[in-house]
Amino acid sequence: MQFKHPELLWALLLLLIPIFVHLFQLRKFRKTPFTNVKLLQKVAAESRRSNRLKEWLLLISRLMLLTALVLAFAQPFIARETALKPREMVIYLDDSFSMQAKTEDGSLMEAAVQDLVKTLPQDGVFSLFTNEAEFQNVRISDIQNDLLTLKYSQKQLGLDQIDLKATALFNTTEESTKDLLIISDFQRRLGVADPIEGVQRHVVQLLPDSETNVSIDSAYVNDNSVNSLELTVELSSSDTMESIPVSLYNGDKLIAKTAAAFDQRRLAKVVFTLPSNEIIDGRIEISDTGLAYDNQLFFRIGGQDKIKVLVIGDTESDFLKRIYTPDEFEYEAFGLNELNYSLLPRQNLLVLNELESIPTALQNAVRSFVKDGGSLIIIPGLNSDVNNYNSVLQNFYSTTLIERSDTEQNLTSIAFAHPIYNNAFVKEVSNFQYPLVKSHYTVRSAAPTALRLQSGDAFLLGSDSVYLFTAALNGSNTNFKGSPLIVPTFYSIGISSLKLPQLYYSMDQVNQIDLPVTVGSDRILSVSRDNYEFIPRQQSFSNKTSMVFEEDPKEDGIYDIKEGSDIHSRISFNYSRNESDLAYMNTDSLEVGMRGNTVENLLRQIEKENEVSSLWKWFVILALIFILVEVLIQKFFK
Repeated sequence: MQFKHPELLWALLLLLIPIFVHLFQLRKFRKTPFTNVKLLQKVAAESRRSNRLKEWLLLISRLMLLTALVLAFAQPFIARETALKPREMVIYLDDSFSMQAKTEDGSLMEAAVQDLVKTLPQDGVFSLFTNEAEFQNVRISDIQNDLLTLKYSQKQLGLDQIDLKATALFNTTEESTKDLLIISDFQRRLGVADPIEGVQRHVVQLLPDSETNVSIDSAYVNDNSVNSLELTVELSSSDTMESIPVSLYNGDKLIAKTAAAFDQRRLAKVVFTLPSNEIIDGRIEISDTGLAYDNQLFFRIGGQDKIKVLVIGDTESDFLKRIYTPDEFEYEAFGLNELNYSLLPRQNLLVLNELESIPTALQNAVRSFVKDGGSLIIIPGLNSDVNNYNSVLQNFYSTTLIERSDTEQNLTSIAFAHPIYNNAFVKEVSNFQYPLVKSHYTVRSAAPTALRLQSGDAFLLGSDSVYLFTAALNGSNTNFKGSPLIVPTFYSIGISSLKLPQLYYSMDQVNQIDLPVTVGSDRILSVSRDNYEFIPRQQSFSNKTSMVFEEDPKEDGIYDIKEGSDIHSRISFNYSRNESDLAYMNTDSLEVGMRGNTVENLLRQIEKENEVSSLWKWFVILALIFILVEVLIQKFFK
């Protein structure tokens, strides 16, 4: 038992006063003559015994009365040690898309918000954060409207990130009791985290009534002919089901509808045949009672600009023409003496094909071309002037050709993590038909190597925008043109030279696109959809404008890319499907203080755990009882 005002316990010293009065019997006596001394002695003896007992009882009742009153004013109470410290509460509310799952009270997030608004004390100060929002040192009345209008987020913090953010919101003082309340459905992908020193972690795992969800996972074009193309759509289900209708829209117009039949792996695939010469602002849609965010997928087909490729050299380059086909590329090839230098700034990819030497004018033009965002492939000839080439190469990764080696070697090593081959192979292969190289140039460079010869010398190196082959590619020197590597190598470099908008982009990644438009220094490109508009990070070059999408957009859909009121292109964004798998972790594996199946239940537990039981009322009642006891003694004890 503890006291709110322990200094009042000094008043217990007042108990000495009635004790002294009782012991010393401070009363005045008066003599009265009485003739029958024997009778008087008998009466006096009986009266003395009776009075002494009554006085002792009265003394005890008065002492108990005073004690009860003093203790009542000292306000005694019973509480845990943690209840006596200052309290801090930080709440994490999961607002990710998986919290759209339904319960009888609405979605999981709606149920959590209602419990918070209803249960948190109006005068209680706490901090709350979601996957994107943060409210520090607030009362529930301050953020009630924000919580009730909270939108779902495409982001999801892991448990370690939740702990890190919560730790930053707590005060640094060690004197307070710190409670972290985590409200989530605890999908398995949240991971695990170690306990936080000095912080009690409590969890509320909210689970839906049904864990069934159907998701549109992806879409891609897999067969493109002159007149038509095939759009393949992949779906998945978290539970066994037969089929589900799939609708395809162009804008708001329904253009196709079919049924997706699921196999034993709960996967489905449907194919739509579309005209290849039309621009389609597409939306694929299903009707599903599970999560809502993955019931539609946006894409855009058609209206793409072509990547401009210019090959300079007198050596045969038909193999490049077969790779850079007219459906995606605008291909041109000129001999060195036929070259019109005014064409260079308008190109996206420049190939120097086995030139014996690079004229000074072309060297300057190449440097400006790369500086302005163009991509460059350099293929040396068998007898190229090494010093002449080095005057160009030294500007790129400090590259230097050393000497020509005429030792025949096989090309044996592929850097699968290199940007050229990052998405070119289904799996890494080590056993393939090795191309033969009769002679090559040894090189010193800081550029990453994509292909190596068996000696370890580089065959292809470079990154971002400049690439160098260390050997001539004509048939008399190598059979690389007949290798399966030739197409993915040159095609990947060509595609990356102008990052045209894809079918769609996932919003959980940093995305970059290039538009073949030139924007003035006083102009910018903006991106908009309906009433929502933002300006992405962008950089203008002489032949294109690069745009980088990081934090925006916030919502999925098809967006206009505009310069003022002029629409240059459109781009599609979709939410990541990471939240679609409704697989939950067992929170028993987490080291936590308390668990609850609802927010209200856990908040009641925390409140009860830190409750202070006040006892002063009981001592007031006890004092009244002793007053009654004294009255009864005075009245009935003779």
